[in-house]
Amino acid sequence: MNRYLPVARQHFLAALASTSVVVKTICAVVVLLYLLSWAVDTPYALGVTPGYLFPPNFWVWTLVTHGVVEQHVWGVAANVGTVMACGRLLEPLWGALELLIFFAVVNVSAGLLAGFSYLLTYVATFDLDFLFAVRVHGAAGFLGGVLVALKQTMGDTTVLRVPQVRLKAAPALVLLLLALLRLSGLLDSSAPLAAYSYGALSGWVYLRFYQRHSRGRGDMSDHFAFASFFPEALQPAVGLLAGLVHSALVKIKVCRKMVKRYDVGAPSSITISLPGTDPQDAERRRQLALKALNERLKRVEDQSAWPSMDDEEDEDEDEVRTDTQPLLPGGRDPSSSSTPRTSGGPSGASLSSTSSSSMSQSGGAPSSGGVQHPESSIISFEDAPSRS
Repeated sequence: MNRYLPVARQHFLAALASTSVVVKTICAVVVLLYLLSWAVDTPYALGVTPGYLFPPNFWVWTLVTHGVVEQHVWGVAANVGTVMACGRLLEPLWGALELLIFFAVVNVSAGLLAGFSYLLTYVATFDLDFLFAVRVHGAAGFLGGVLVALKQTMGDTTVLRVPQVRLKAAPALVLLLLALLRLSGLLDSSAPLAAYSYGALSGWVYLRFYQRHSRGRGDMSDHFAFASFFPEALQPAVGLLAGLVHSALVKIKVCRKMVKRYDVGAPSSITISLPGTDPQDAERRRQLALKALNERLKRVEDQSAWPSMDDEEDEDEDEVRTDTQPLLPGGRDPSSSSTPRTSGGPSGASLSSTSSSSMSQSGGAPSSGGVQHPESSIISFEDAPSRS
């Protein structure tokens, strides 16, 4: 275990060095307040306490500071890890200023909504513990907002292969995990669950309707709808309810109406674009689809790699040619070619000598008569009748 600590420390420092000043500052503040918590009750002074948030106390600074307050070392690790992951994955797309705005919007909204919900719970139960015994602090709220932002930018990324879990399901899975931990008693307070829920909700509202970018405001695409955070069986009902709420918010001018743009001057055909659809995001999805298609085609080709019939036919033809090819060029049997001709005495010797001399003089040039037998290549002038 000790040999892995230097490697982990080296990777952590390298990742921290590659981030911006905003990320480094937030991480430093988290560590500093954790060290300060050994001497001071930082959750009481800097965390959100519902009874002190609203008048007459009105501790409004806690809406800004509660997201960087931690009491345990695992909380510090989770907080720093969340901020660094946001700096590595979201800051290159947004920029340092937009990351700081998102951090502030999510934390302030999560603290305000959580405090207000506990105030309503006190009104319903008249239990003072919901006002003064609850401390909302830590990275739970910002974690919810970051997971929602990652769902928007890289929701198709696979987090686990067995079982297969994509990043777009992470917000719902973490919410379910926190609920199970609270029901089992492993969480002593419901404040992390409330902060995470309101952080995810406020992050989605900001990214859906108010974030500014090159194409306008918000992201009105279907894959980032509110119903997409729920299982497919519940999406129709949730989509209907979300549509009614959105229509009511549009009427009171809290949210804006969805606007479609028609590019009638396009050279090819009429294109419809929604505000918030970034061309870089569309290109990223296209590249992911092409990669998945290439991998699927490669698996299909590997499964259907059978021997070629043409290769087998060529091998059979080669075998037939080898079996039927004669051993000598004249088409004669080796036994007959090995038997010497007996032409009798010296005339045979003169014939052989004459034929060898004529072949050497002619240079072995082939005749134009096609295929010749061995007898036709022997020419001797001694056999011709003499003229006197």
